[in-house]
Amino acid sequence: MLSSNTEKQPAEEIRKAELNLEVRHSHIDEKRERALLRKIDLHLMVPLWIVFVFGFLDRINLGNVSILGILPELQMSGTDMTIAMQIFFVPYIISDIPSNIILKRFAPSTWISMLTFFWGTTCMCQGVVKNTSGLIACRFFMGLCEGGFVPGCAYLMSMYYGRHDFQKRFSLLWVAGLVAGAFGGLLAYALYHMHGLGGYSGWRWVFIIEGLLSIVSAVPAKFLIADWPEQAKFLSSEEKQLLKERNSRDKIYVGSLVYLGITVSGYATALFVLSIVNSLGYSGVDSQVHSIPVWAVAAVITMIVSFLTDRLRHRYGFMIFGVAFASIGYIILLCQGPLSGGLNVHVRYMAVFFVTTGCYIVQPVAIVWMANNLSGHYKRAIGLAIQIGFGNIGGIIASNIFNKDDAPQYTVGYGVSLAMMVFCGIMSTIFAAGLVIENKKRDQGKRDDRLQLDETILNNLGDDDPRFRFSL
Repeated sequence: MLSSNTEKQPAEEIRKAELNLEVRHSHIDEKRERALLRKIDLHLMVPLWIVFVFGFLDRINLGNVSILGILPELQMSGTDMTIAMQIFFVPYIISDIPSNIILKRFAPSTWISMLTFFWGTTCMCQGVVKNTSGLIACRFFMGLCEGGFVPGCAYLMSMYYGRHDFQKRFSLLWVAGLVAGAFGGLLAYALYHMHGLGGYSGWRWVFIIEGLLSIVSAVPAKFLIADWPEQAKFLSSEEKQLLKERNSRDKIYVGSLVYLGITVSGYATALFVLSIVNSLGYSGVDSQVHSIPVWAVAAVITMIVSFLTDRLRHRYGFMIFGVAFASIGYIILLCQGPLSGGLNVHVRYMAVFFVTTGCYIVQPVAIVWMANNLSGHYKRAIGLAIQIGFGNIGGIIASNIFNKDDAPQYTVGYGVSLAMMVFCGIMSTIFAAGLVIENKKRDQGKRDDRLQLDETILNNLGDDDPRFRFSL
């Protein structure tokens, strides 16, 4: 047990102890620290970013081929396409927690490269299916394989990056999805010109080639992706100690609802942005080209916001900014009126920029905000998996709200997405308020009874430790 002096130690002394800890860490050589981060970025961020690009291409390519002839060849109805899209998210949701448990027990490089190989294989299989049932089965198994990737990346990265340099890295990873979205349509259009080669339709080659890219990337991923810090061969003993020192400076269900609110809009954008742009009066390759600036602007602003959130050490305000930005876009789209006589097409096009940018500002911030406020390996692993898994129910909702029968107005799709954005803002506010209240209680010493616990138990409390402060 702790000594009687420690048992009676008031909250003010705890804060002084924390301040002294920060002072000691402030003497860490910044030059060595920057060199360490560059090395980690090279061995962790670069391979994960590349894999994410290929994975996101595989995830959204069904939306791209939906206008390239798959429907008549497989005799699919609009409902069949909706089922094929939404079935992906069922295993995608339920596999998150088991995948992170496996990741904790295995070398991350092994597990992530295996997931990449198998989702690439299932993507290729979509290129040889004979009917709708085969396509739906492939989408199911692709969701099963892809489900563990994002929560696994978030967990692995949180073991290397501190609270205030994690956001910009995770947003950079998220930008990989924006890059895939920007060029996925054009790539699909280019691959479609392989139509007839080997007796296959053009849309089949989209699945085959993009799946092959993931399979090929899985092999070097095994050797390039960093494992846990204590296993990292690219770090010297001195660098591992430095990493441990700098990271020592440092509400699952509400956080999951926050993420659910944003994923509806996020997946709607990823899956249907071409259809949305097409509904504004653009068609064919013109709609593909006009979707590229949408993704590019979203990528740039997302990275700017990520740097600001880390610099200011604040997340909540940027969450609300992104929610408001996207909500303005949805309101404009809901008020657009008919194509002839409604809002100017350029105003509608601007609204698509607002929607996409707002969504992609919020998504990575929501995940990092949760990670910042979870302490302890298993709690962080499971907490992030719950948040991302539960939040991905939004993918099922998104795949059902943009129906062809509702085009070009998409009143239901825009209305539901706007409502979920507002819901995200409300839950973010509740989450932030809860963190503020708990921090005040700890400042007032209302959790100091836990300091009487055995030191081993106290050190394993994670964010339940009364000395821990939650991040806004």
